[in-house]
Amino acid sequence: MVLVEEVYSLIPQLPPEEKFALSSQMRRAVVSVPSNIAEGNSRFSPKEFRRFLEVAKGSLYELDTQILICEQQNYLTPTQTKKTKALTDELNRMITKLIVKLNEESD
Repeated sequence: MVLVEEVYSLIPQLPPEEKFALSSQMRRAVVSVPSNIAEGNSRFSPKEFRRFLEVAKGSLYELDTQILICEQQNYLTPTQTKKTKALTDELNRMITKLIVKLNEESD
């Protein structure tokens, strides 16, 4: 949820022409992460939970790409995106560890 807050704080800094394009994609990607984790956790199967975690990881990679695009287009500076990138990396590691743990439990 901290990542969601951080991305939502960056979005108003994007130019108006990105209001319905890049900013919309960033919102969908960042909201998808905790949503998929929550939905997967509600499932009764570790296999289903893993699948939702993998979708959450995919959304993290989408968001990471969108942040890079913002930097390349000079919409945001690396200083502005530093915290978002760090949170994305940390969450990616956490989800990966959880997937590994679920895989070990199912063996």
